[in-house]
Amino acid sequence: MIRKFFSSTSDIPESAAVPRHIAIIMDGNGRWAKKRLMPRVAGHVQGVERVRDTVQACIERGVEYLTLFAFSSENWRRPQEEVSKLMELFILALEREVEKLNRNGIRLKIVGDLERFDSRLRQLIRDGEARTADKDRLTLTIAANYGGRWDILNAVNTWLAENPGSARMDEAAMNAHLALPFAPEPDLFIRTGGEQRISNFLLWQLAYTELYFTDTLWPDFSAGELDRAITWYQQRERRFGRTSEQVRQH
Repeated sequence: MIRKFFSSTSDIPESAAVPRHIAIIMDGNGRWAKKRLMPRVAGHVQGVERVRDTVQACIERGVEYLTLFAFSSENWRRPQEEVSKLMELFILALEREVEKLNRNGIRLKIVGDLERFDSRLRQLIRDGEARTADKDRLTLTIAANYGGRWDILNAVNTWLAENPGSARMDEAAMNAHLALPFAPEPDLFIRTGGEQRISNFLLWQLAYTELYFTDTLWPDFSAGELDRAITWYQQRERRFGRTSEQVRQH
């Protein structure tokens, strides 16, 4: 069954104390390693450990969707050795973690332009998604070779191919063709590592998301750090274009 979710620009989504959907840019792995005189890949390895911990923390707090920006379409510009190590780590994580996700009721989704990955990695992605497709405790989405502009252009081009000769695309059609039609828009965005930008991540979906930035490097991100972000979120007034008075009356 395909679930339909509210668009924050056409409807008013329900707000709860615990974010239903959290999206994270996991920044700072390389700097974490550099501070310890270690190779950058060591930071990425430690970052995988934080993914495990964060998934568990989200489940315990009642978060339903967790989306992680693992590799952007711009990350191919990094040194070739680092890119190769990241691909190896991605393969290793899929080989080791999918069955654990399945046992724990976690659905895995991988979104992005996957055609650039080699055939082995693409097969592991397909197998992992199929293995966990019926799980509903938490949906873990990994954005890999993903870019927000790519997402929007891909959605438009896909819709045009399906509707030749049509002159108008509406918001519902756009939402259905974006990379995350299976998830509500994020309630809370977190970026670790001290940078304060969204770096081409979920450009359409973050329209009314609360944006939280922390100096903590991703390998140091803990359940306590997640709680601080959620506490900050709980103090926000989510108006979706309304006045404060309207929110209080609602």
